Parts: sequence; C-alpha cells; structure tokens
Amino acid sequence: MPEITPSATEILEAFNEVPRLAKLDLLLEYADQLPEIPENFRDRPELLERVEECQSPVYLITEIESNRVRVYLTAPVEAPTTRGFASILQIALDNQSVQTVLEFDDGFISSLGLTELVSPLRIRGMHGMLNRIKRQVSEKI
Repeated sequence: MPEITPSATEILEAFNEVPRLAKLDLLLEYADQLPEIPENFRDRPELLERVEECQSPVYLITEIESNRVRVYLTAPVEAPTTRGFASILQIALDNQSVQTVLEFDDGFISSLGLTELVSPLRIRGMHGMLNRIKRQVSEKI
C-alpha cells in the first residue's frame, strides 16, 4: 500500500496551508534547501545518474546503509523550480527505510497542488526523479 513519510506529510501540510499562487514561492524556498552532494560524489560524477525526464541537468544517486536509503540529488541554481522538486524529494525520502522508499506514494507529487502552476514537463521531471530513486533502491537491495 502506498505511503508517505512524516517529512512528506510536513511538506504537504506546508503546501496546503498557503494560497494557490504562494505555492510557487514555497517551492522556491525548498530550492534553497537542497544540500550539496557529498564530496566523494562530486569528485566522481560518473557515479551519478542523469534524470533524462528533466529539462535541466539533474543527477541523482542513492546509497543503502543499514536498510536506510540516502538520497543525493543535484540541480542547477539557474533552475529553481527543478531544484525545489529535487529538494522536496530529498527531504521526503532521505534516511528512510528501503521499504518506505519503494512504497512511497507516487500521488504525493500531484498532492502538492503544483500541477496547475508549472508545466507538465516539470511535473514529468519530478516523477522521473522519484521513479529513478525507487529503481536505484530496488536494484541495490
């Protein structure tokens, strides 16, 4: 059964508390929260997977440590919408159990209420990030 994490619940609550047009501003606030990837990946970019569904160059990698998933994403500062999506998924999924990540509700993305405010290509990109995270985790277990 699909589920969302406590962090994802907090994100949904934040998006549900703001008026429709303020959702984009909130998304941009999340863009500022995307952490840098660890240095060992910065030095080895070939380990990162390109998210082809994104118009902007977005890369990700997952690691599994003690049944916990670490999620790392990069997105350019010049693409704040995409960077906001990457940050939201990183916050929602990082340090969660393998099972929780694999069962994470794909409907979470539409629940944010952004589908009317951003292009379908951007929403497709966020789905691409989520699908690739799940696929990487599935392949690594």
